[in-house]
Amino acid sequence: MPHLRTRPGPGQECGRRSPRALRSHVSEAEGGSRLPLRGGDARALVAYSSRAVTPSWSVADVFNGWSEALAALGEQVEEYPLDAALRFFNNALAETGEVRPCGCREVRKYLDRDQAARLAVDPILSAAHRFGPDVILCTSAFFMQPWLLEILRARRHKIVLLTTESPYQDDYQLKVAEYADLTLLNDPVNIGLYRDIGPAEYMPQAYRESVHYPPPPGTVPEYDLAFVGTGFPSRVRFFDQMDLAGLNVRLGGLWMDLPGDSPLRDWTTVTDESDDCVDNHEVAAIYRRSRTGINVYRTESEDGHAGEGWACGPREIEQAACGLWFARDPRPESDELFPMLPSFTTPEEAGDLIRWALAHPGQRAAAAGRARAAVEGRTFTEHARQLLRLLSRQPVTM
Repeated sequence: MPHLRTRPGPGQECGRRSPRALRSHVSEAEGGSRLPLRGGDARALVAYSSRAVTPSWSVADVFNGWSEALAALGEQVEEYPLDAALRFFNNALAETGEVRPCGCREVRKYLDRDQAARLAVDPILSAAHRFGPDVILCTSAFFMQPWLLEILRARRHKIVLLTTESPYQDDYQLKVAEYADLTLLNDPVNIGLYRDIGPAEYMPQAYRESVHYPPPPGTVPEYDLAFVGTGFPSRVRFFDQMDLAGLNVRLGGLWMDLPGDSPLRDWTTVTDESDDCVDNHEVAAIYRRSRTGINVYRTESEDGHAGEGWACGPREIEQAACGLWFARDPRPESDELFPMLPSFTTPEEAGDLIRWALAHPGQRAAAAGRARAAVEGRTFTEHARQLLRLLSRQPVTM
């Protein structure tokens, strides 16, 4: 029976592992039964296989890291292509029976958004029945419906929820956490609320060792400054106000809404016909070809939550892992982890920091080296080990 990206584990026989190897994996669109994580029988309840589902957005990078790490640790991993299913059903068209003036047959969307989402997640039930995962890791899980989680829970799958939007969307995530046996938070600000529901732990951002690494010695940087992220209006205003004249800047990501006369367009590869979306491999390559980077949080995500974020974002961890010096939009965890890298409070101050770093390559390289050392243990492989220990009820060191 074919499986997607399946890797058998040691001691596996007829799809199962020996009892002492009982472990599990996880990712985006699935759930499991709300069984207690008891120390005495945790290994029997934890999985010998895992099920993974994720949409193709930024959370896909998180999912890929977990999937790779768990497989590398000997776990059997299968992925359900939820992103493809969502696109397929959302793009389905039906003829109306009318003919347009151009002679073309008129079509309409066959399904509304809710119907497309329902049909996209429906096959998870058959996939779970076929593959028989003991543990299902839900990365983000924003497309998971209560009815689906209830069924998966009734079938005694263990659900691990990996949040990606704390603290800004904790209201929704707390509802999903009611179905989880274990919740892993990307920001621990509201961890007490999750622990009122069930087991919850802080799981910091991580990097993929196969993707995020420094450039080889002797590499000549191409860009003076690089930033990859969505061009939200708050970020457009920020970069407009930075003094970056004369610098070779690379802006990557979705910057489609830039005005036609915006000077920022010169720093992107956006055209009227295409965006500048780059996958995580190319993002890391851009970092390795740059002298400096920057992390700028969008203010749109903080409506009603100003100042609540405590944890580092993934961009900081990935830039540090790639050996890139960067200016920081301050947060408490970032201040603790990266005291060697400067933070800013205004666009003008950020511009001054970039120019200082460009003028002091030796100090810039030394600080970047210390930043990389600070994130040495923040890999998905190490996080996967910690998850397996949590599921086995062994001591963890997060």
